[in-house]
Amino acid sequence: MEKITRRELLKRTAMVAGCTLLLNRPVNVWANSNDKTAKSKVILIRNKNLYDDSGNLDAKICETMLNEAVCNLTGKKKNQDAWKTIIKPSDTVGIKTNAWNGLPTPPVMNDILKQNVLKIGVPEDKVSIDDRGVKKNPVFQSATALINIRPMRTHAWSGVGSLIKNYIMFAEKPSDYHEDSCAVLGSLQELPMIKGKTRLHILVMFTPQFHHIAPSAFTEEYSWKYNGLLAGFDPVAVDTVGLKIIEAKRKDHFKEDKPLNPPAKHIVAADTRYHLGVSDPAKIELITLGWDENRFV
Repeated sequence: MEKITRRELLKRTAMVAGCTLLLNRPVNVWANSNDKTAKSKVILIRNKNLYDDSGNLDAKICETMLNEAVCNLTGKKKNQDAWKTIIKPSDTVGIKTNAWNGLPTPPVMNDILKQNVLKIGVPEDKVSIDDRGVKKNPVFQSATALINIRPMRTHAWSGVGSLIKNYIMFAEKPSDYHEDSCAVLGSLQELPMIKGKTRLHILVMFTPQFHHIAPSAFTEEYSWKYNGLLAGFDPVAVDTVGLKIIEAKRKDHFKEDKPLNPPAKHIVAADTRYHLGVSDPAKIELITLGWDENRFV
């Protein structure tokens, strides 16, 4: 993965004009470009002071991190200009969160996303945040734009809970996607409620879980304050970077290579089988911002 500084990023403006294309087919523009030399851009931003002395998230820092990530992703200097390249006032917006009680998407992040969408001019009744109820949610049923946000964690069926997996609640029968380490999760993108609608993918890496000892169980011992966010238009590339961080943390903690069991097959399959994005690190442009200690990638 190529890593560049913010100063170098400002020199790379060639892709900025293409951001407006996200309004019609965001995933395809970035993941399946005809330019075979183009790389999928992923932003990693971290802040050492994300939590206060009492262990509470600092909402202002969360907001700053998210907006800085989106500005760097779009090449815009102002927050609202950046969000305008992603969302239109005429959109109906579904924010697909994750409500797993062990490690849910932080509510403050859901609220920050919603507020940014409202600032663009989207009416409040055209914005909804949901997870397990998306299929029956009228906003999601009529959505023209989706924002995908969730934390990353190890998972007993798919290796990791990822952005790609976060859409499983759109399926009629989620259990149909569990075979072979959930390798078929990429096919979810063809569902009518999803296809061509996702404008932004955000992988929350505040306290990711890097190991588990029982299915559907959260173990605080195996999570840590990484204090980071990953953002991009290509879910495969974002998940790939997140997976690399999880794998590196496992090696650091266990003092040996300890492969995920089961392996996270669905991320590579989303690239090679479903062509949703890139999983090859050589094709990912990773831009790192903020706190650098123990970055693991």
